[in-house]
Amino acid sequence: MQFPESWLREFCNPPLNTQQLADALTMAGLEVEEYVPVAPPFAKIVVGAIVAAEQHPNADRLRVCQVDAGQGEPLQIVCGAPNARVGIKVPAALVGAELPPGDDGKPFAIKVGKLRGVESYGMLCSARELKLSNENAGLLELPEDAPVGTSIRDYLQLDDQLFTLKLTPNLAHCLSVFGIAREVAALTGAPLQTPTFAAQPVQHDQVLPVQVQAPDLCGRFAGRVVKGINPQAQTPQWMVDRLARCGQRSVSALVDISNYVMFELGRPSHIFDLDKIHGGLQVRWGRVGEQVKLLNGNTVTVDETVGVLADDQGVEALAGIMGGDATAVGDDTRNVFIEAAFWWPKAVAGRSRRFNFSTDAGHRFERGVDPQPLVEHIERITQLVLEICGGEAGPVQDQLVNVPQPQPVTLRVARANKVIGMALTQQQCADALRSLSLPVVEGEGTVTVTPPSFRFDLQIEEDLIEEVARVIGYENLPHTPPQAPVTAKIRPENRRGPFAVRRQLAQLGYQETINFSFVEERWERDYAGNANPIKLLNPIASHLSVMRSSLLGSLLHVLKFNTDRKAARVRVFEIGRVFRKDATVPDSVTTVAGFDQPLRVAGLAWGDAVPQQWGLPAQPVDFFEVKGDVEALLTPRVPTFEAAEHPAMHPGRCARVLIDGQPVGFVGELHPRWRQAEGWQQAPVMFELELPAVLARDVPVAQPVPRHQPVERDIAVVVQERITHAELMAAIHAAPSQGWLQGAVLFDVYRPKKGAEAPGLSADEKSLAVRLTLERADATLTDEDIDGVVQAVLASLQQRVQARLRG
Repeated sequence: MQFPESWLREFCNPPLNTQQLADALTMAGLEVEEYVPVAPPFAKIVVGAIVAAEQHPNADRLRVCQVDAGQGEPLQIVCGAPNARVGIKVPAALVGAELPPGDDGKPFAIKVGKLRGVESYGMLCSARELKLSNENAGLLELPEDAPVGTSIRDYLQLDDQLFTLKLTPNLAHCLSVFGIAREVAALTGAPLQTPTFAAQPVQHDQVLPVQVQAPDLCGRFAGRVVKGINPQAQTPQWMVDRLARCGQRSVSALVDISNYVMFELGRPSHIFDLDKIHGGLQVRWGRVGEQVKLLNGNTVTVDETVGVLADDQGVEALAGIMGGDATAVGDDTRNVFIEAAFWWPKAVAGRSRRFNFSTDAGHRFERGVDPQPLVEHIERITQLVLEICGGEAGPVQDQLVNVPQPQPVTLRVARANKVIGMALTQQQCADALRSLSLPVVEGEGTVTVTPPSFRFDLQIEEDLIEEVARVIGYENLPHTPPQAPVTAKIRPENRRGPFAVRRQLAQLGYQETINFSFVEERWERDYAGNANPIKLLNPIASHLSVMRSSLLGSLLHVLKFNTDRKAARVRVFEIGRVFRKDATVPDSVTTVAGFDQPLRVAGLAWGDAVPQQWGLPAQPVDFFEVKGDVEALLTPRVPTFEAAEHPAMHPGRCARVLIDGQPVGFVGELHPRWRQAEGWQQAPVMFELELPAVLARDVPVAQPVPRHQPVERDIAVVVQERITHAELMAAIHAAPSQGWLQGAVLFDVYRPKKGAEAPGLSADEKSLAVRLTLERADATLTDEDIDGVVQAVLASLQQRVQARLRG
């Protein structure tokens, strides 16, 4: 929120300079992002009055003006502004003045000069030249009562400072200048000038029928009719300046008045053109299919979850967000209806985001606006309308329907001391809360507060503790070192850290990515087979609406981003959490009931197996290379792989990864359906593993160096085509070998060509060649020992997989 310091000091003027005031606000939780002067430094620019203006003899677009600048004799100044004329008062830069830097970044010094042969003793300035605004339509015209010769800095209060506050959502009561002043008074003890507004005289009895049909939408509604206004009245300059210094552009008198009271008191309101309302107004929830054209030009469609104000012909405004174009005030408006209401925060929150825009009114209403001074604020708006636009006011209509009933909140002093970390007395806590205009009732060791109507954030004990800490000042909290000993947590030898996994994947050629945990719902359906994902109540974007239960969708999105930019080779990985519904998960310090949040590691490879080079031909990455990366990642543990199906992977090129018989993940190519949908000519190969299984490792055990050389024997067996590598190896290692069989490696697979005959092989058989490694620690293996192990292996193969020795 942005506002001028001078406006704040009208309500509360503590004995602090600007820096001290900014520090006090920041340390109280109202962070001052910056404060900057209204205008850059300059001098010798005064209020001047044009007393004569003649056409330049040598230029059509220049005028020779005689300007009274309070210097005695009028100054002759040549000016090219289209609005330079007799009788107006404008900023006049005297000789020796230095204007703020222009677009070139250099200041502009005013000297005596000649323009087309006519001497000029100064310069008449526009608002843009003084860096007061970006408008450059002509000279900055000042009010008629501006005193000639007065420094423009003093007259326009250009030494004022613009404060920009970064407010947290719980500080809705500070979304106005008066609200901030109330905080300053509490922090500094300076008196608060609370404004009072007298009831405006009622000059007619006309009212607009209003029906509040949704008490859960609108808790209080007030309004009044003002007849016979002048819609073309000019907004006073003081109001235009204050609005500009709050970042708000002047629109028209009626709109400016509504905005001014919002910044002044935190009360959003709306002014309808009474003659454009058909019948009366109904405050209700929208109906499916209803549409309204808003003041910003957008036409939106509402439903039963959006609050509206409607007349007999349709919707005229979005409740608490924005008015409609059909009932907007204009140059022909003569009668208006001033509306102010209390909208329940939950009824407004998130609605404007649904329509892809935001408003100052919605920003305030969804955080909570005080329902109590509603009539007083209507009187303030009416007062300004009558003063600026004239007219006759009718009676105030006030409907009190369903306002919040504050519930007492109790603070335990002992608890406050523990949370804040310093010793506080009950009196200190009570005084701090009283300074915030909170009603306090003291008990034995407790302080109970019934929140006032403007504080929507005081609901639990911790809220009061925060208020006490804010008033005392965060800078006054003691610097207490931690009392618990800080000791390093030693990781067990049978586990490694995630950083080691990251480093190993980087060594394998993968690059780490970090992605959102909320993803598109389509990814969950297509890549994870999850038809019922965890949906977000308030997504940051419409397409990022669910929590991911797999990392694969995020990696495929990264691949798409890179291939769209012509990347030729992509290898990426991610370590992160996934989120799944699981009714067995209890609620604890580290878990949320009903939701499992395991850590996983996933990788993806696409493009060539190795970077392009002269020594090796280009070869696309395949399943077996990524399978090897998974084996390297899990080493020294030895995984096994079995054919499986996964929603994101190719039905025939996907394997489940198992360790000690327990599934820990999948590896495989992307399903052709999804590959074609993304337009990839080559299928990416992916894996996704449970991170705890990857972090676990076997503790190394020392083994004596063998004294005898190993022996290798090759065998070739014929098996059915359906026999897998895992089944083959299981049968080999199941053979009784007395511990002499150290390893087995499949090094050749032979299948007969289609239509060709192979001796000893039928069409549904294949030949597998395996190299056996045998070794005995206590003696040299004899031929009888070797033959015995080989025969035992052959017998096991024949028994388990019906294999026969190939002739």
